[in-house]
Amino acid sequence: MDNNEQKKIISAYDKRVAAVVVTYNRKQLLKECIEALLAQKAKHLRIFIIDNASTDGTEEYVKGLIDGERVVYLNTGENLGGAGGFCFGIKEAMKSDCDYVWLMDDDCIVHSDSLDKFLGCANKLDGDFGFLSGVARWTDGEICEMNVQRISVWRTVKNLTVPLQRIRFASFVSLFLSRQAVLTCGLPIKEFFIWGDDWEYTSRISKKFKNYLAGESVVTHKSETNVGSNIVADTSDRLNRYFYAYRNESYLFNRLGISGKLYYAAKIPYHRLKLALSDVPDKKERFAIIKKGLKAAKTFKPEIEYV
Repeated sequence: MDNNEQKKIISAYDKRVAAVVVTYNRKQLLKECIEALLAQKAKHLRIFIIDNASTDGTEEYVKGLIDGERVVYLNTGENLGGAGGFCFGIKEAMKSDCDYVWLMDDDCIVHSDSLDKFLGCANKLDGDFGFLSGVARWTDGEICEMNVQRISVWRTVKNLTVPLQRIRFASFVSLFLSRQAVLTCGLPIKEFFIWGDDWEYTSRISKKFKNYLAGESVVTHKSETNVGSNIVADTSDRLNRYFYAYRNESYLFNRLGISGKLYYAAKIPYHRLKLALSDVPDKKERFAIIKKGLKAAKTFKPEIEYV
C-alpha cells in the first residue's frame, strides 16, 4: 500500500458506517459474524443486529455484548424473512446519520480488511456510487456460487479479482450502500420475504447510480452448501420457500425490459424440463409450487417504502 492510498484510508476512517446483520436462530454463526465486525479498524462502525424473533438465546447473547452505542440490538417481533429484516434494518440504520450502510446475513464472516477495502474504494470514487459489492468465498476458499455478481441480466462477472468493475446485480452478502442511494431509491421490498430481494434492490439502485464490484474486499460466506437454490435438487422440507423464488423472480425480471422478460421466459421451461426428467420425490408438488409462484406474480404489486 503506497502513502497516498494509506492517507485515503485514514481519511475514510472518519466516515460513519452502519453494519446491518439480519439473523434468525443461528446464534453460533452470529457470534462469529459479530466478532469479525468488532475487529474492523474503522473508528465509526456501529453494528445493528436485526433479530427476526429468534428462539435460540440470540437476544440474551447480543444484549450481553452491548457496550455504549457500538452494538445495537433490535428485535423485529416476528420472522420478517431476509427481505423484511433488511428493510427494517436499513430504516433503523439510517436514523443514525451514517454515511454508509453495510449489509450482510449472520453467516457472513468479514475479513480483517473487508471494510478498509470498501472505504478505500469509496474514496477512489469520491463517493460517486450507489453500492459496492464484495467478493464472497465459501468455507473452502472457492467462490461462493450463489453470490456471484452480474454485469447484466445475462452476464455474470468472470474475473472477481479486479479492484473495481461496474456491475448491476449483487447479493446482500457484504453489500456497501451509500446513504444517497437509500434516500433516492428507497428500501428493499419487505413483501418479498425471502429470495430475489437483493437482485431487485440492486437493480433498482443501478437505474440511478453507478455501482461496482470491489474485488479486494473479501468475506467468507458460511452457507450450508456452495450451490444456489434448485427446486429439483432441494429437499422436500424446503419446497414451500420456492413459492417466493418463482413469484419474486417473475416480478423482477418482467420489469427489466425485453432482456429480463426473455431471460425468464427461457429459464422457466428449462426448470420444468429438468424437473420432468428427474426422479425426485414430490414431483407433482414441485410443479405445483412453480405454477403457484408464477400465478401469484401476476397480482403481486408491492409498494416501495422510502425513508
